[in-house]
Amino acid sequence: MSYPSPLSQPSPGQPARISTTPPVAVSAAPPRVRGGGVALWIVAALLVPVLALLVLYFTRFLGPAASFIGLVLAVIPFVVVWFVVRYIDRWEPEPRRLLIFAVAWGAVASVAIALGVDLLVTLVTGGLPDAVSSVVQAPIVEEVAKGLGLLLLYAFARRFFDGPVDGIVYGALIGAGFALTENVQYFAIGYLEGGPGEVATTFFLRAVLSPFAHVMFTSLTGFAFGLAARRSLRTGQALGYAVPGLIGAIVLHAVWNGSATFFNFFEVYATLQVPLFVAFIVGILLLRREESRLTRVRLGEYADAGWFTPQEVEMLATAPGRRSAVAWARTLRGDRSGIMKNFIVDATALAAARQRALSGRDPHAVATERQLLERTTAARAALLAP
Repeated sequence: MSYPSPLSQPSPGQPARISTTPPVAVSAAPPRVRGGGVALWIVAALLVPVLALLVLYFTRFLGPAASFIGLVLAVIPFVVVWFVVRYIDRWEPEPRRLLIFAVAWGAVASVAIALGVDLLVTLVTGGLPDAVSSVVQAPIVEEVAKGLGLLLLYAFARRFFDGPVDGIVYGALIGAGFALTENVQYFAIGYLEGGPGEVATTFFLRAVLSPFAHVMFTSLTGFAFGLAARRSLRTGQALGYAVPGLIGAIVLHAVWNGSATFFNFFEVYATLQVPLFVAFIVGILLLRREESRLTRVRLGEYADAGWFTPQEVEMLATAPGRRSAVAWARTLRGDRSGIMKNFIVDATALAAARQRALSGRDPHAVATERQLLERTTAARAALLAP
């Protein structure tokens, strides 16, 4: 029995049949499939006036000069985190617009929610004790606020939420955005209260010792959403995974804040936080290896049908193979490394599209596969052209 597309399948979860139609060159690469949901654009537009209110809040209560100093210093650890997360995301890059949305949600919406709840709690209770606010209120409110951004991405950009690594990337950038705005406040207050010396101490504690704190917290929630995505769960069902991940994020956040409130910060940092960070890195490396394995398996199915050679699959499924391929493309007439990079990106996206199709969760899989097969065929023809 034949189906109208290589990825067509009789029912969700059953293996898709890959066409054995020989690859043919196309005259021009078709446009990439767009996505991300209109709802996310609406939310992004609503963040603009919220950002304006945050700027007004900082400049009015901390002053323009202190706020500017805080912003300049806060950008430094953010840039470091951004490049680290982008490195993690290199295997199957997520759309840049969604990464920017993640940062914006963390830096604007999450902070606004946290400030709003803090104001409400103060009006109702007259203010909680500092220890309760730091160890209980802040972790719960902040992690829930950041988790809402992940929920929006899962609900409205599911096609770009393929598994745990994607969840970690989105969660890390939401956490990085939140830390960016929070650091502006801490550095500005340090400048106002103690001048350059206090700012230097605060910068060392927050930007040198702990630039990845919020990143790790929210990554736990993102990882949980990623597990749900890998199992092709609907948004409501995904909460069964997300809530335990959120609880883990809250607990880690509370332990972090509590280490400075109830214990010797540096002792807890050395005995608990550093090992947790090492475990975080090891976990990401293992997840990256799993992505490599899935790429090899899915593209191997296309190779069996004649769309790729076995050698190309091995090249596309390993980081050393990709680096060697790009280096080889640079030696071709006119330096064709850019074409090779596009070939690698599109082939990896093709493997991810087939993985989504096998679960039956992507109604756009047929169109995506057709476009990506044409793009990779065109790229191969361009690479091998005399």
